[in-house]
Amino acid sequence: MALKSTIYKAAISIADMERHYYQDHQLTIAKHPSENDKRMMLRLLAFAACADDGLEFCKGLSSDDEPALWQLDATGVINHWIELGIPEPKRLKKACAKANQVSLFAYGNNALTMWWQQHQQLVEALPNLTILQVQDDDLTELADFAERNMALSLSHQDGVWMLASEQRSISLELTKLMPS
Repeated sequence: MALKSTIYKAAISIADMERHYYQDHQLTIAKHPSENDKRMMLRLLAFAACADDGLEFCKGLSSDDEPALWQLDATGVINHWIELGIPEPKRLKKACAKANQVSLFAYGNNALTMWWQQHQQLVEALPNLTILQVQDDDLTELADFAERNMALSLSHQDGVWMLASEQRSISLELTKLMPS
């Protein structure tokens, strides 16, 4: 019998001063059985960083044809494709051909450094790709916020993200690898 996803609920208040985006969201996140808290919470951070009408969580890990998140327009055109981790450049190239905008939230400091050295020229040739790096230490702190029912506030100003719950708060920086 296949394991089922675990359902998480997140009430998140987003105040992104850089994009002038201020909204509250009630989110349902299905955590895949093979997904850890770090990756699930990174999906939540990616949602907040790219929040817009129509942005939604996808099948991600359980589907090769869908990213972690995407935003579709009314006709089904993919406006924004959002990946996590360190995907094969071929997957990013395919995503860039399908979507108007592609964002990669990359993590894994050592592996990412090697991946970047090996594939930098190829991925820099993709015109609609943005790559943001999340430091491993930040990802570990982010995972500490994972609870089945979460009430979070997230603000973004001067390149710094502040995440807070009733119990704790942290600051995170997303390092932009490209476009430079």
